[in-house]
This record gives sequence, C-alpha cells and structure tokens, in this order.
Amino acid sequence: MSQESVKKALSEMIGAIGSNPGAAKVVFRASTSLQNDVQCVAHVRDFPPVIIDEPPELGGGDAGMNPVELVLVALGTCQEIMFSAYAAFMGIKLDECKVDVKGYLDVRGLLGLEPTVPPGYQHISYETRITSSADDASLLKLIETVESHCPVMDILVRAQKVSGRALVNGKELNTYSTMEVAEA
Repeated sequence: MSQESVKKALSEMIGAIGSNPGAAKVVFRASTSLQNDVQCVAHVRDFPPVIIDEPPELGGGDAGMNPVELVLVALGTCQEIMFSAYAAFMGIKLDECKVDVKGYLDVRGLLGLEPTVPPGYQHISYETRITSSADDASLLKLIETVESHCPVMDILVRAQKVSGRALVNGKELNTYSTMEVAEA
C-alpha cells in the first residue's frame, strides 16, 4: 500500500492553507430523496447515486445499507484514510489496515416504544487491525494520532451544532436547531 500520493496531496493542501488560512474552511454537501417505501437515493458530487434502504424487518427491500450502517462505514473508512495519511507523514509503511465497526441499537427508541431509550446507537465499538513492520512505539503514536484527529470520530463524540428546516409545498413549516448556529 503506497501512501506517497496521499502525502503529496496533503502536503500541497497544508502549503496552500499556510499561505491562505481561509482555504481551510470547507463545506461538504449531500442531497438525498425518498424513492419509495423507505428506500432513498443519495447524491454526492458527481459520483453515481447511492441507494440507502432498510432490511425487510424495518419495512425495506434491503437494496442498500441503512443510515445507521452508513455511520459505521463512515467511521471505519475515515479511520483507515487517516491511518494512511498520518502513516505517510510519519514514515510508517502500512501493509494492511482494516477496521471492523459494530453499533448497538435498541429499536424501541426509533419506534417510539420506550421514551427513555434513545433512537440512535447506545454504543459503538471498533477493532482496527494493522499489518506493518514499524516498531510498536511508532505504531502506538500513529494510532493515538488517528484516534484524536479522525473527523468522523470527532463528529460522533463531540456535540454538534445541527440545524434544519422543513418546507412543505414550498412553505417553511418547522425549524430545528440543537444550538445557536452561525450561517456559513
């Protein structure tokens, strides 16, 4: 697994941010739409659409991952990407990096059957398996760096500002906000 292209791209980005700190602020976007039943389609940049669905026991046709599985995928892949990037900067050769992620969810919360049960995960666990000839001290530093700089990990563990609004027939019917949010 070669990380030189990652190191080059990130070095260029760091240089660009050094000369223009405003370049560090980016906005990511996704657009989703309900197709039928509980099947949705997601569009990000110019990539092919992604189908998101639920398993039959939740009313879906199992045509794709469900949203809570996508959260697990996001965490695992973000960690793997961060391992590749930081290993390149730290001069650590990675032969293999795999992450298995589990999310523990009580469906009574999402079904509204038990008000004390949250609708999302109660616990997420992961196991990272790395194959590398680097020494344990270097690998431990790499692991600690990734765990403290992984954006998806940060999103999951730090309270986020979330705001939204619901438009019905083009008219705003509701707004939602977890905290005071500055418009970007």
